Amino acid sequence: MKLLSGVRVVELGMWVAGPAVGGMLADWGAEVIKIEEPGGDPMRRFFGLLSGSKEERCPPFDLYNRGKKSIVLDINKPGGRDLVERLVAGADVFVTNMRPQFLERVKLDHASLLAKYPRLIYASLTAYGMTGPDRDAPGYDHSGFQGRTGVADRSTPPGSVPTQLPGGMGDNVTAITTVAGIAGALFSRTQTGKGQLVSTSLLRTGIYSIGMDVSTRLTLGRIAATPNRATPRNPLFNTYKAADGKWFWLVGTESERHWPKNLKAFGLTSLMEDARFATPRERRRNAPALVAEFEAVIAGKTRSEWAQVFREHDIWWAPINSVDDVMTDPQAIAAGAFVRVPGQTEAAEGQFNSVATPVDFSLTPVMHDVPPPVAGAHADELLAELGLDAAAIAQLRESGVLGPAPAQEPAHGA
Repeated sequence: MKLLSGVRVVELGMWVAGPAVGGMLADWGAEVIKIEEPGGDPMRRFFGLLSGSKEERCPPFDLYNRGKKSIVLDINKPGGRDLVERLVAGADVFVTNMRPQFLERVKLDHASLLAKYPRLIYASLTAYGMTGPDRDAPGYDHSGFQGRTGVADRSTPPGSVPTQLPGGMGDNVTAITTVAGIAGALFSRTQTGKGQLVSTSLLRTGIYSIGMDVSTRLTLGRIAATPNRATPRNPLFNTYKAADGKWFWLVGTESERHWPKNLKAFGLTSLMEDARFATPRERRRNAPALVAEFEAVIAGKTRSEWAQVFREHDIWWAPINSVDDVMTDPQAIAAGAFVRVPGQTEAAEGQFNSVATPVDFSLTPVMHDVPPPVAGAHADELLAELGLDAAAIAQLRESGVLGPAPAQEPAHGA
């Protein structure tokens, strides 16, 4: 038994944020039906669309879409739109990251569907929200989550160009937020028998992600300067570079508590008597001088050598890993961050390493045993469940409502 066995999800989305919601729910055992536009979700061709690359594989697509069933429908045609509603009629959850204006035009908006299917959980992800002057503005991670929310600004050292965070970061945060909302709505339904709208946006999750800064500004009317490692508020909570060029974080957040141990670890106990560093306030005031003292010592050992020193002195720290470092980090491996998954798409078959969804359950293990679908691979199966025979399905393909039959159809695991 899987965590969400018996829960049926219909997903109408593309790119990352919406499909990532369905992907997590599929990992947790829900039956997720992915509705794709003619030609398939453009994320399948992400690298080519982004930079003209000839690479046909798209590991991020596989990550966000493994375990789903796929059907290709032209929703702009009445027959395609009606098939979507028939699929939704038998679902517990409808997930979409399409813009409100489009959904209203094709009558797949939350008001239209919840009026007919009151037990439905309708989950909406947008760039900027479902109301307001920019509700229908196009938005991606970099614009809706990073740019407009203040995330990029608060991540940029003074005088530097705006930081560009890794792609999909805000999409993933928004997807996880939406999954939490869906779980809450499903629980509420067990008590009330009623479904409801669950909505969030890249804008809202981005602002919440820097809620420490925004709430301080809202309440106290001020905000700390954007962090600068040369003049940190607390030199014990800062980045440093070891002799081998590898960086790490010191995370001595409690300045008084961590001060003596750090000085012992660095062999700088003489600074205990230095008036410039006698209190947290003085250490902040004289931060450049203290950072220079630390840097001079830290440059004498490699990061692995400092790791041993830090273990001996119980120093709070963490390496600043590259992606390659992360993939071989024994703690990341032990924590279950990576999984072997099957791949079966137009471009690849076999077993692959991938990223695990970030939640485990002790009684209902998360499974990753079903590959991402070929576009439209499960159309005949899903339409047969709706009562359509082979002739009716063929007619839908001839009319262009239904996408062409795929060259190969993967077996869909349990």
